[in-house]
Amino acid sequence: MPTSRPHNSLKAQKIKLIMIAATAALATACVTPSGSEGGAVATSGADAGADAVDAGQAAPGTVQVIIETSEGTIEVSLDKENAPITTANFVGYVGDKFYDGLLFHRVIAGFMIQGGGMDKSGAQKATKSAIKNEATNGLKNLRGTIAMARTNVIDSATSQFFINLKDNAFLDHKNDKDYGYAVFGKVTAGMDVVDKIAAVKTTGKSSSPQDKPLTDILIKTIRIKGQ
Repeated sequence: MPTSRPHNSLKAQKIKLIMIAATAALATACVTPSGSEGGAVATSGADAGADAVDAGQAAPGTVQVIIETSEGTIEVSLDKENAPITTANFVGYVGDKFYDGLLFHRVIAGFMIQGGGMDKSGAQKATKSAIKNEATNGLKNLRGTIAMARTNVIDSATSQFFINLKDNAFLDHKNDKDYGYAVFGKVTAGMDVVDKIAAVKTTGKSSSPQDKPLTDILIKTIRIKGQ
């Protein structure tokens, strides 16, 4: 993995969004996630998501979720109209309470905050099958949007997600070779909390893992609004 600051290199920034397979692998790029997916690619979202996706809607085609963190509350509107597979997948994990107690384990100031896969011990939680990459849906990686992390394999996203700290156009879909990262919603409240998380001190580039907050940033719960 490159040792330079991620925001100094577009290639390095993309590598930083990979999902990590094991504790030591937090500093290793392009590792196939371990867990229960077995390399399979789902063509629909998680089963629980299909039942829960109609809840918490403030506008047609959206699902509202509340992310309670150790730093405060973040509200997110998920776009099930333009990202139906990704939204159903995320909502399925929410319904399973999968994210409760996990971390924002990677924070890169001026780029993004990433979470939804690692626990306090640094171990990766086993996930469901990977899903189809919906980066062709026209949604852009703008500041405040939420998107799926993945490996260098296009259809490899499972549970990990990131929130963009600035407009990251280089993460958008370009072509089959430069496929991009699937946006599936946006922060509607609590961007100050996102920025607070982005400002925490992290491990250095010579450390393993890299970009990990020195103090745990806990995802206490993620719930459908109103549930």
